[in-house]
Amino acid sequence: MFQPTASPTFDGLFRRVLARQPDALALVDPIDKQRVTGQAPRRLTYAQADRAIAAMAAHFIDAGLPPNSIIALQLANTIEFPLTVLAAHRAGLVVALLPQLWRHAELTVALNRIGARAIVSSALIDGVSHADLAMNAAAEVFSIRHVCGFGSNLPEGMVPLDDVIAHGDTLPPTMPHDARQAAIISFDTTAQGLLAVPRTHLNMIAGGLAVFLESAMPQGATILAAQTMSSFAGIAATTLSWLLSGGTLVLHHPFDEQLLQEQATQLRCDTLVVPAGVAMRLAEDGGFANLPALRHVVGLWRTPEQVASSPAWPVQDVQFTDVYLFGEVGLFGARRLDDDGFPTLIQPGPYGAPRNDAQSPIAGEIVLTPEGTLALRGSMVPVAAYTAAASENDIRIAAPQTNHVDTGYAARIDRTTKAICITAPPPGIVAVGGYRFLADDLQAWAKRLGDGAMLTALPDRLSGYRLAGRASENSRARGALTELGLNPLMVEAFRDRTGHD
Repeated sequence: MFQPTASPTFDGLFRRVLARQPDALALVDPIDKQRVTGQAPRRLTYAQADRAIAAMAAHFIDAGLPPNSIIALQLANTIEFPLTVLAAHRAGLVVALLPQLWRHAELTVALNRIGARAIVSSALIDGVSHADLAMNAAAEVFSIRHVCGFGSNLPEGMVPLDDVIAHGDTLPPTMPHDARQAAIISFDTTAQGLLAVPRTHLNMIAGGLAVFLESAMPQGATILAAQTMSSFAGIAATTLSWLLSGGTLVLHHPFDEQLLQEQATQLRCDTLVVPAGVAMRLAEDGGFANLPALRHVVGLWRTPEQVASSPAWPVQDVQFTDVYLFGEVGLFGARRLDDDGFPTLIQPGPYGAPRNDAQSPIAGEIVLTPEGTLALRGSMVPVAAYTAAASENDIRIAAPQTNHVDTGYAARIDRTTKAICITAPPPGIVAVGGYRFLADDLQAWAKRLGDGAMLTALPDRLSGYRLAGRASENSRARGALTELGLNPLMVEAFRDRTGHD
């Protein structure tokens, strides 16, 4: 019998729910998984999920991956993602989250930066051979010794994890791991370039609690997650909210509005986690009108400077929570409590979870720096990762030099309301949905295409910015950028706008 500890880990939270309700529905795949990855969609109870987790954990240990080594994941929004995260943690490994749109150039830099020992991917995601991407990246990363994948027709040398789950041995009960050890590594883009950001289990759970408690999700919630899990905020708002609620996590591979509504209706989802811009568009278009079970929408703002100017939330019977995201530094949430449906005013200083409860424990603190920027501190904020105390090649949790992290977002205090107004993102950094780029890097890549080529960022209401490019021959530019192994957001910036290549 699993004995819970005072400081739970990811796996500890899962086992608590498993012990209480092994036959309850735990994980549900996207309806269109066959299209996304070539595999049939599945549903797993907690007991079935536990066996899959135990089999993969045993495989990772048998493969010789030592405790606290790093295993990188680049997976679609399917049940394999949370299963692999939990399996890695049960085996005592640290999980690095690789954004799905990263290609060869970004993968090799990130994997070398953290010294990853293994990588897990899929045969296909949206028609792209991510298995080949993983194999090619692993060939240029000396530290990688183990490459695994889900799906069929995997390249030679890639271990099929579907077979491991179906036929492999299971890991016997083990002692709980230390919640103070590194659990997750995500990647941020700062003025200095790509930064690996490690967090302990406790850091991660603090972030999950901030979302879970502020949004007032019920115990046993059926959570429809249309937010990818390849970032701190993504995994905190989805996987950890699921584990904290002890309910069902229904995954949606972004984004198909009709399929989202079909999933929500079939499983009577009461909670939706989605990018805030998408939630606002669905509300304006009446997309929630036929979802009678829906009670909570968690909207993630990767452009927090846009929250104050966002429209009122129009759905009376559904509670909306704004979650402000600041790269990989941290987050805070605020439910819209007023009858007018507009965002809640955010005051500087300590805040609880939930925010409006004076008796709630402190979740973090918002600081306005003398430079006129917003800083965060608290149990979820990985201060050491953003200070000189942490070497770029060292993922151990180092002693911080300061007690807060400057997010770089310009902010001021409103003279009338005394609330914080976030006015601009960090200079020199472009955010396109969940992806951040240095503006200088965009120009550097454009220059490699020859004279007259240009790559720029244009404002976009839903994603913050969108990329647009110009070259003498757009089709040739797309091919060149693809060969260089660049993110498809850059490649598609040079799409043909006349309908002819």
